[in-house]
Amino acid sequence: MPNRSLTAEERQTVYHVLYGDRFRDHTPHEVFATLLDEGTYLCSPRTMYRLLKTEDANKPRRRCRQHPHYPTPELLATGPNQVWSWDITRLKAPRKWEVYYLYVILDVFSRYVVAWMVAHHEDRRLAAQMIDRACHQQHIEPGQLTIHADRGGPMTSKTVALLLSDLGVLRTHSRPHVSNDNPFSEAQFKTLKYSLDFPDRFSSIEHAREHCRRFFDWYNNEHHHAGLADLTPAMVHHGIADQVISQRQAMLDAAYQRYPGRFVNGPPRHPSAPSAVWINPPSATADSLPKGGNSTT
Repeated sequence: MPNRSLTAEERQTVYHVLYGDRFRDHTPHEVFATLLDEGTYLCSPRTMYRLLKTEDANKPRRRCRQHPHYPTPELLATGPNQVWSWDITRLKAPRKWEVYYLYVILDVFSRYVVAWMVAHHEDRRLAAQMIDRACHQQHIEPGQLTIHADRGGPMTSKTVALLLSDLGVLRTHSRPHVSNDNPFSEAQFKTLKYSLDFPDRFSSIEHAREHCRRFFDWYNNEHHHAGLADLTPAMVHHGIADQVISQRQAMLDAAYQRYPGRFVNGPPRHPSAPSAVWINPPSATADSLPKGGNSTT
């Protein structure tokens, strides 16, 4: 039976061709065809693949784009004005091709909307002005606040970055194409757009602003948030949550005294407001969170 294996010298020749500057970014089939056109035959493409496999070099050999590593943002808020989340969404305008842009800054701990704005365009200067105004209205001190956002143009702009640096505010960004990294803003936009009176289109930018003005007043002051033990964002943000829960508990205690038979599980207890809210809690922390303690609804 004839020996079909390449000699050691032939193998070295093939390696020299495959790893050389001319062909190192080419597949064996490309190398094989090019050499044949030039009147040279070394071995079959399959043999070239086998030789590359012996050195674990049969993976893509061309220069490939290296995607940067984006760390998972892990942010903890144990009180108001520690972590804010902000984002921009589109609102349909009268004409089919026209939209308005709604900017919203949300406090992650209390879900309180600290600032919002409707504009004709996405604009880094408008975003910077809104953030600056919100920080002054909330009396933010240097080193107190982290602002989280996705990687949209205004969010990653140098204008916003320089403003936050001047204010002593840290900033973090979501990983590309990971909506769960900004869950609170996404949930708030869903509440807005799924409300019964949300129009299919706004007749003007003044109409959009008036609608948002009414909505955010309701959202902050009347909306009983499932993730906040059925408190409103304003109650949590302004530090009266414990007082409200105490009043509610007194009502529950009185109801139990009047109708104990209606409470088959014993005296009712009002749930506590969350003491900590995470964006992407570490796995060990996530396992220890109480049920509903990291709700984004």
